[in-house]
Amino acid sequence: MTREIRIALTGNPNVGKTTLFNALTGSRQHVGNWPGVTVEKKTGKVSRNGCEFEVVDLPGTYSLTAYSADEVIARDFILDEKPDVVVQVVDATNLERNLYLTTQLAELRTPLVIALNMADMAEAQGNPIDYRKLSGFLEIPIVRTVGTRGEGLQDLLDAAVKEAKTSPHHEHTIGYGNEAEEMIAKLTDPLSADRTLSGKYPLRWLAVKLLEGDENVLAKVRGGAASARVQSILSSINSDEYEATMADKRYEAIAAILPQVHRTNTRGTTFSDMVDRVVTNRYLGIPIFLALMWGAFELTFTVATPFMTVIDTLTVWLAEFAVASIEPAWLGSLIGDGIISGVGAVLIFLPNILILFLILALLEDSGYLARAAFIMDRPLYALGLPGKAFIPMLIGFGCNVPAIMATRSIESEKDRLISILVNPFMSCSARLPVYVLFAGAFFGAHAGGVMFFLYVLGIAVAIASAKLFRSTILPGEVSPFVMEMPPYRLPTAMTSLMHMWSRGSMYLRKAGTIILLGAMLVWALASFPYGVEYGSAESFAGMLGHLVEPLVAPLGFDWKVAVALIFGFLAKEVVVGSLGVLYGAGEESLTDALFADPSLSAATALALMVFVLLYMPCVAALGVIKKETGSWKWTGFAVAYGIVVAWVLAFVVGHLAPFFIGGA
Repeated sequence: MTREIRIALTGNPNVGKTTLFNALTGSRQHVGNWPGVTVEKKTGKVSRNGCEFEVVDLPGTYSLTAYSADEVIARDFILDEKPDVVVQVVDATNLERNLYLTTQLAELRTPLVIALNMADMAEAQGNPIDYRKLSGFLEIPIVRTVGTRGEGLQDLLDAAVKEAKTSPHHEHTIGYGNEAEEMIAKLTDPLSADRTLSGKYPLRWLAVKLLEGDENVLAKVRGGAASARVQSILSSINSDEYEATMADKRYEAIAAILPQVHRTNTRGTTFSDMVDRVVTNRYLGIPIFLALMWGAFELTFTVATPFMTVIDTLTVWLAEFAVASIEPAWLGSLIGDGIISGVGAVLIFLPNILILFLILALLEDSGYLARAAFIMDRPLYALGLPGKAFIPMLIGFGCNVPAIMATRSIESEKDRLISILVNPFMSCSARLPVYVLFAGAFFGAHAGGVMFFLYVLGIAVAIASAKLFRSTILPGEVSPFVMEMPPYRLPTAMTSLMHMWSRGSMYLRKAGTIILLGAMLVWALASFPYGVEYGSAESFAGMLGHLVEPLVAPLGFDWKVAVALIFGFLAKEVVVGSLGVLYGAGEESLTDALFADPSLSAATALALMVFVLLYMPCVAALGVIKKETGSWKWTGFAVAYGIVVAWVLAFVVGHLAPFFIGGA
């Protein structure tokens, strides 16, 4: 009989948790949302020795005190869902900081195993860890792992199975001193009378969190049988002082253990230190980051071009074949002019998407993107955003939806709201097909530079908007940014390819759903009323386009572009799909058709790319903004503000561009 074991994978950010998760679960992963909240939830399956393991990858957290939404999610999952085993991934090169979370997890009295990850790096630095002795001190099983090489995985699963069968769990906890322990005992007494709380949560843990002033735990107690007595006790104390005292006691306990298990070999300047002196330099850091981004876009365009040509040629041939061969004629037109031309126009850019995601995965896995967040802290702070907001902004290069979700790591509500409102200006991968199409058609060898300009413009507009919001509608102090630098690591091919594919597959799923439906809808509008010329001004699409055209005509856009922009609300790729449908499946590709259109020029193309960059979050991003802000007001503001900014900047760019690039 197969036994099912549920493992919750937790740990600090940048400890290799995702790498270990990928190594354990391989391709058997599912990405969704936590129930009731829009924060990404990753689960995976693995079968070993007659056991079926479900591995749940929790958001990274430094502690179990509810400072941010993702910390609440990680903690509540352990407390409420009660997984069979919690595996804490610990960075062996940064043991003291990681063990702080361990002391808090131990208080939950849950089955706990430590994965001592990156142990090879600690050993290479001359700082080996006697993890067996450490296990004895903590009374917690510890397994040496190297996630990048898959070392220790079987031992980790074996330890998880053994721990799931073991009881009781981790009664050894930190002593907080006489005064704090007396207060814990005072709080435990009334808490034990509340059957709802005492049956669900460890009483000592509840008392500790109440002393620390944890708002999330205070809310759990409020209104219950213990509420009045607990509030009476807490009213006489300073929770900030108790929180500081208990934090000191945890670090004192860790400091007493470390010299007995950790043979520290002090070394001089490491390779990582030398690299950081350059890439995080206050003068060189930002230029290096911009140069890397420029190189990424140039490489994306150059390497992908041969693959794009093959897909483009095949798409044109299939569309022509469908129109000419399939009867009745309306069905051939639907498949050729609608589905193949619409979806095919988007699939052409799959090579660009995959190459860009691979480059970003390599930068992320190497540890560089954490440095990028660090070097951007100073300018962001000066302009009204915390440095932590740059991490969601970087995620926004892939997709604005998970990027907006990632703002949950920001503690301040105003900082978080500003980050949500400006994140749609980050150029997600859905805009990339528009850039590649128009930059390739009108800018030739300079296409990569144009794409780089658009990404930088998105960052500039986001930062300028944050400054505006901070100075007007959302005033307040910016919260400080504290983060640990992960060591530089050599990215593994498998991990980087898995990151690339997990993000690229989202693009394919959109091509098979939203973009397909959008292309079919545009085809229907372009084909009716019955008897009109396909895609003409007399079609429903033409009528809709001419209705909106006066609003975009000052930008140089005609009715076809207006229709494409309307349907771009579904997903930005639909802009390309719509143009593919409206321009039909002739003997020329969409790129050639656009270049031959007398209503389009290089200046107009650049203005259109700027407009697509800024004008409106897609429908999925709007749904997440509504969910995260809980407000239709802020969601509507994001739409209105984006359209105004897009119109103004597209107008300026369209009228100034001829002076710089020539042409009209």
